[in-house]
Amino acid sequence: MITGIKGTRRIRRATAVAVTSGAMLATGALTAAPAQAVTAPSIVAKGGYVMNNSSGTSLFTKAADTKRSTGSTTKIMTAKVVLAQSNLNLDSKVTIQKAYSDYIVSKGASSAHLIVGDKVTVRQLLYGLMLPSGCDAAYALADKYGTGSTRAKRVANFIGKMNTAAKNLGLKNTHFDSFDGIGSGSNYSTPRDLTKIASSAMKNSTFRTVVKTKSYTAKTITKTGSTRTMGTWTNTNGLLSSYSGTIGVKTGSGPEAKYCLVFAATRNGKTVIGTVLASTSIPQRETDAKKLLSYGFAKLG
Repeated sequence: MITGIKGTRRIRRATAVAVTSGAMLATGALTAAPAQAVTAPSIVAKGGYVMNNSSGTSLFTKAADTKRSTGSTTKIMTAKVVLAQSNLNLDSKVTIQKAYSDYIVSKGASSAHLIVGDKVTVRQLLYGLMLPSGCDAAYALADKYGTGSTRAKRVANFIGKMNTAAKNLGLKNTHFDSFDGIGSGSNYSTPRDLTKIASSAMKNSTFRTVVKTKSYTAKTITKTGSTRTMGTWTNTNGLLSSYSGTIGVKTGSGPEAKYCLVFAATRNGKTVIGTVLASTSIPQRETDAKKLLSYGFAKLG
């Protein structure tokens, strides 16, 4: 009997604890911290910005309006300007010039390994621009879509179009002096401005398709008219493989720029977009970006 009573007491105690725990769980659910009370993360990058892509509402700022070198994140605007051309034909072919190849060599720049004399479509050049971050592809596009009697004039005109596009977006802290981010000291933007450029570019379906592509193999036409299968271009944006919902957009790096990343992801129908500038390494810029994306989604609830 005594054992039975003890057993009953134990059961009652266990039930009471379970009920109390349940009540606490229920209360916890009801009194969960509101979305805006989520703790802001700490990032290593010197500058950072995140916004709700649909409303443009800021979700995180760290030196968001401080001008910095942007490295190859500049190529977001290069692509945006190309895609804004009237009567754009993505299947139009561009013949690769020796000047593009010489430029890559002289600058020690990132390359899509385009081959002199090959005919490459504008669509392919956009993949070569955004996935392996080909400065040769950037040069080819600037040469094609700039206006002028010489290559130098065409390139200058194209960079002018990049600056006009920045002004049209109302950006006051952005200036381009190059088509690829390898500038001469006055190629800069801010985390907020770059995020706005990317958000605008993402309205274009071709841009969205390109920047979410992990790898792409172009088939170009050689001087003799045969088909060349290029080496596969792999997207330098590691978030596409490591952060669920990632839809873009572009990496950047350089001696002055350090390690940059403009990023976007969609979860539960909500898109968060942002930028980190001047992080310390490739893994660190991705860690910074993941923290900011997760924070952005937590804020949106």
